[in-house]
Amino acid sequence: MRRLISLLAGLALGACATVPTVEPVRVSQPKTQISLQDQSVLFWADATRADRFRKMEDFFAGHEVAAAPVVRKLPAGTAYDAATVAALDAYLASSNAAGIMILQDGRVRYEKYGLGFGPGGRWTSFSVAKSFTSTLLGAAVKDGFIASMDDPITKYLPKLAGTAYDGVSVEQLATMTSGVKWNEDYTDPDSDVAKMLQIAPVAGESQAITYARKLTREAPAGQKWVYKTLETNLLGDLVAAATGRSLAAYAKTKIVDPAGFAGPLFWMTDLTGGNIGGCCLSIRLSDYARMGQFALEGGQPSVPAGWFASAGAPQVDFGNGYGYGYQWWTYPGASYGAQGIFGQSITIVPDKRLVIAVVSSWPAATGKPLSAARRTLLDTVIAASGR
Repeated sequence: MRRLISLLAGLALGACATVPTVEPVRVSQPKTQISLQDQSVLFWADATRADRFRKMEDFFAGHEVAAAPVVRKLPAGTAYDAATVAALDAYLASSNAAGIMILQDGRVRYEKYGLGFGPGGRWTSFSVAKSFTSTLLGAAVKDGFIASMDDPITKYLPKLAGTAYDGVSVEQLATMTSGVKWNEDYTDPDSDVAKMLQIAPVAGESQAITYARKLTREAPAGQKWVYKTLETNLLGDLVAAATGRSLAAYAKTKIVDPAGFAGPLFWMTDLTGGNIGGCCLSIRLSDYARMGQFALEGGQPSVPAGWFASAGAPQVDFGNGYGYGYQWWTYPGASYGAQGIFGQSITIVPDKRLVIAVVSSWPAATGKPLSAARRTLLDTVIAASGR
């Protein structure tokens, strides 16, 4: 499949679609000023999270793009049996979830909200954004902006030449197998993930590139997987550099409009004004579900045919059916999904034509009991979905 995608990319170079260079993006400035220390979302109190997750645009700068001109309808489907509904209702109440929507065959089988959230509101994504950035990578491959997944990332981000990222391919960046040393501990205020967006901005480069300059290598490229939000930020920088437009603008053309989003998308920017590829877009719960449906149906016409068969497959195999693809987590049964800290997720189960979208304000960024409870819920829903 990797060779197929590279071949498709090469063909796309000879027949690259004409794409406008300017998209309707509104630059959004925060309405409320908060200190740099208070901007560290990892350490917000429970009440602060539940309040701010639904209105991140009030506290952070970003780009906003409008809803799709033609909204994809999500008609009502058959409701789940009483036991499954009770399990869903219990999870919604016990997990601090703000909303759950389940689609099967593009129809809504369950939709409920908590924490005072509702269908017209937006909720932040955290790392669910990584899977959006991955999809934009696929679009850039199809459009011919990226010639091959085997290209060195320095072809598109020359400022990384001479750093620990020299010699890393686009595919290795997409699978987080660069071999660069990194600490993603969300409980440690001195971790890389906690500090990367606090680094002083340098003119002419993103904060991700500035932070990348200080990192060192711990393994040969392609030989070790370590989860690194910085690498999705760099992937976003790469897509923006290759396409010549912001991630939000490209998402408007390649995701928001073809997926038929019902509401506008807000995507946070770093201190240099570029969208943060690894985090922090805000959309409606129904649009999380539409994104899942878009991927389930193949992401056409935006990405190469078969893109999600690779992106949602275990390019890195963890064992027992789990793995990591191109910025998507992979699960047993050939299912895959997007995950973000504090309980955001989109789960796609192709053989059941099923999409499960959840937005939350978990009491901690991550944790085995939290993940296990969600996995139990997913298994319950999948079992109740027939086929």
